[in-house]
Amino acid sequence: MDRHNPSSDRRRFLGTLALGAAAFTSRGLFADELTRTPPQTEGPFYPDRLPLDTDNDLVILSNNFTPAVGEVTHLTGRILDAQGEPVKNALVEIWQVDAKAVYIHTQCPGQEKRDKHFQGYGKFLTNAKGEYRFRTVKPVPYPGRTPHIHYKISKGGRTLLVTQCYVKGEAQNERDGVFRSIPVGKARESVLVAFEPLPKSKAGELVAKWDVVLGGTPRG
Repeated sequence: MDRHNPSSDRRRFLGTLALGAAAFTSRGLFADELTRTPPQTEGPFYPDRLPLDTDNDLVILSNNFTPAVGEVTHLTGRILDAQGEPVKNALVEIWQVDAKAVYIHTQCPGQEKRDKHFQGYGKFLTNAKGEYRFRTVKPVPYPGRTPHIHYKISKGGRTLLVTQCYVKGEAQNERDGVFRSIPVGKARESVLVAFEPLPKSKAGELVAKWDVVLGGTPRG
């Protein structure tokens, strides 16, 4: 039996930017139908000490062979402006709890049980098509919050949007005050992301795709 090499997986992942087919086949198509991604609170746990490894693979730290605990998820999407045009060279930052519901922020409760193999934070610069890609784990709930992933979108040193995405179909969403602050309708639906099985994955990996549409009032 071949020995699995996480380091090799990491190199292949970081070198791959081939995403699925774009939702729009021509620039600006259906721009008047786009729903702008609503801004959300940054929350108290944006990392106060960034990890040494800040790339787009949150599952494996540097050349460590031990992966993070959790359901590995390939999180992809595009950053678009309000007209549906891709935003090139936008800095996409994400942060979230690990599988034990702990942030890497030093003031987050439960640091003693934090998964030391989970990066907790990552960043990626969008390509000419506005595409981004992360490998992370499916978010889990913690007291007072439904599962979610924080996003911050910046360009040229200016924050364009701070928001969060949520797991589509998660029962706890409707009890989450931050999620419920989004008006019912297209705006609320726009932050719900389907986490689905990765075809032919023997490790039970997931895929999730979320396009972020800028144009709301920036926060953060």
